[in-house]
Amino acid sequence: MPTLPPRGPILITGGAGQLATSLARLGGPRMARVGRPEFDFDRPDTIAACFARVGPAAVVNAAAWTAVDAAETAAEGAARANRDGPAQLAQLCAAAAIPLIHVSTDYVFDGDKGRPYVETDPTSPTGVYGRTKAEGERAVLAANPRSVVLRTSWVYSATGKNFVRTMLNAGEKNPVLKVVGDQRGGPTASDDLAEAILSILATIETGGWQDSHAGIYHAAGTGETTWHGLAVAALEAARKHGRAMPEVVAIRTADWPTPARRPADSRLDCDKLERVFGVRLPPWHKSLVRTVDELLAPAPS
Repeated sequence: MPTLPPRGPILITGGAGQLATSLARLGGPRMARVGRPEFDFDRPDTIAACFARVGPAAVVNAAAWTAVDAAETAAEGAARANRDGPAQLAQLCAAAAIPLIHVSTDYVFDGDKGRPYVETDPTSPTGVYGRTKAEGERAVLAANPRSVVLRTSWVYSATGKNFVRTMLNAGEKNPVLKVVGDQRGGPTASDDLAEAILSILATIETGGWQDSHAGIYHAAGTGETTWHGLAVAALEAARKHGRAMPEVVAIRTADWPTPARRPADSRLDCDKLERVFGVRLPPWHKSLVRTVDELLAPAPS
């Protein structure tokens, strides 16, 4: 676990979200986590007020509009959360000459490349969520030269709403589950992503900001799978805790239509993160088992 120097507070946005929760739990007393209503991208005055109150030494923006399908009919709200709010936060960081770590997504790509995306690949989002996240990346980098953008994918944890918890709950109630099997990506445990962010912060704070730190990085669990493969792995891990193993049937994306089109292959090449910051996230399968164990462990008596 990286240890941060004893300096000023780290402002963590995202309230009770998965990543903000992981950062608050793993990061120690310097983490100043904020969320609605005190910090709300829909209310720009709260952004400046929180920033002034905390007086941060660095900021991690884990707040976003993540309801992919709902964004299709709420483009203005998604833009405020994913572009305009982060841009304002980046401007405040620039004025204070402090670093901003901004979390983005694999959905900035259309998934048609056929091999893992690198940071220099052109963005090609297929929906409002991905488009506003791509716009947010550009806005943050333009507003604050001390910005690190981390694109991640398929985030899950033992808390909050996520695919792994949904599959475990569905597996308890249904003998047969149908799960999309033709979309590929890299599952990412929120604790692993939080530890990567803390390592980046420790590097920046220990050695000082370098211009080479700025830019876009990919940060996802090592390895790849499909949603079907992730579901099977989660349910197999749950079986070790006495859960019944349902039949998991792979279906096509076309068999499960959604308002927003998902990328068919959003695998991310994460080599740059290791080259610059010496960080590589663990294999996704090991982290998944750890998370399921945490979810299903008996409550302490």
